[in-house]
Amino acid sequence: MIIRCAWCSDDPLYQAYHDDEWGVPVHDDRHLFEMLTLEGAQAGLSWITILKKRESYREAFANFTIPLVADFDDADIERLMLNPGIVRNRLKITSVINNARAALSVQAEFGSLDAYLWRFVDGKTLQNAWKTLSEVPAQTPESQAMSRDLKKRGFNFVGPTICYAFMQAVGMVNDHTVDCFKYGDVGDGSH
Repeated sequence: MIIRCAWCSDDPLYQAYHDDEWGVPVHDDRHLFEMLTLEGAQAGLSWITILKKRESYREAFANFTIPLVADFDDADIERLMLNPGIVRNRLKITSVINNARAALSVQAEFGSLDAYLWRFVDGKTLQNAWKTLSEVPAQTPESQAMSRDLKKRGFNFVGPTICYAFMQAVGMVNDHTVDCFKYGDVGDGSH
């Protein structure tokens, strides 16, 4: 029997996300932007809801190609508001476009979104050793620092809890519980 983190339901989509993606270090700017977008979209909703809409998000937002999304305009916003495949919340939709523009500035300053984001964990996965889900924090000093800096740079939907969920998703922290079969597979995230 495979033991997974307690938050992972029996849904095959959820299990595939947990087994193949969650906590695996990501250094690709497009994928980092995608995960930051999806974590922001999830605010107030369940993660499985967002996972089920993920392909629609990729189609709606030019596969999260940052320069393309940064060029979206009011007509694109109206088009997206009619798209049943995504969360049709105007603030969340406009935040994706706004965040793409902010991401372009970050790329210009730091060379990549990857270099900018991973500096909050000194370029390496923070290895935790939680025994139970109840030990896992909702936010940390690192996610608080990331949130403050992202907001200062004009990003939206990047509160410290969203930032921590993002850090978990892209492998900046290893929050698989020690009994999970993925716990020892994560690596240190450096590249």
